[in-house]
Amino acid sequence: MKIKRIIPCLLLRNNGLVKTVKFKETTYIGDPINTVRIFNEKEVDEIFFLDIDASRSGKEPPYELIQNIASECFMPFAYGGGIHTLQQIERIIKSGAEKVIINTHAYLEKNFLREAVQQFGSSTIAVSIDVKKEFLKGNIVYIKGGTQSTGINPVDYAKKIENEGAGEILINSIDRDGVMEGYDIELIKTISGSVRVPIIACGGAGKLIDFSLAVKQGGASAVAAGSFFVFHGKRRAVLITYPSYSEISDLFN
Repeated sequence: MKIKRIIPCLLLRNNGLVKTVKFKETTYIGDPINTVRIFNEKEVDEIFFLDIDASRSGKEPPYELIQNIASECFMPFAYGGGIHTLQQIERIIKSGAEKVIINTHAYLEKNFLREAVQQFGSSTIAVSIDVKKEFLKGNIVYIKGGTQSTGINPVDYAKKIENEGAGEILINSIDRDGVMEGYDIELIKTISGSVRVPIIACGGAGKLIDFSLAVKQGGASAVAAGSFFVFHGKRRAVLITYPSYSEISDLFN
């Protein structure tokens, strides 16, 4: 099997790195620039940066921080958080990000995603879908940092996103976020089997084998994680890690 991308998904709050559990219980991790330097040494495939407050606060993306990340980052990176205009996307790309990740506004504004794809190309535009299980309803798409239910099934929404031209879809399980007990394989499998656009699995990775299961059983094209790369041991001490090339090669082959 071809080696798949393994992507650290790092959360921003007030220009610092944090980690959440089920989109709550925030823990400060450290400085994003220092973390980027560590990941440079470990030859990481790609990095995602997501501002977890931006869609609720309505603040502008942290362009200066994005520029600083770009000046230090040896690998491609994407930024997401509060993006709601084409001008913001243009400025984020000019600041050095290779891709943007859109979430809330792809749902709220009917034509925004399609217009973004037309102007910047599908390879530049990814969409993040946050999913939470609701009693008697099953999996439902959430927006605004996981605080607002849309009432929409994620499979139906993923099909809509695909039709509007997104280059990738990041599936993030709110229920699995930060618990490190494995991905929601059934969720990933259901969505990946319903669309042709590449699916990136996120939420729940705690062991190397979880990456392999998301790909082999879930059908994900790539995998992302947060806690797996920043916490170590039962006490969740902060330690930035990343598997070696040989570990990744063995995992997928």
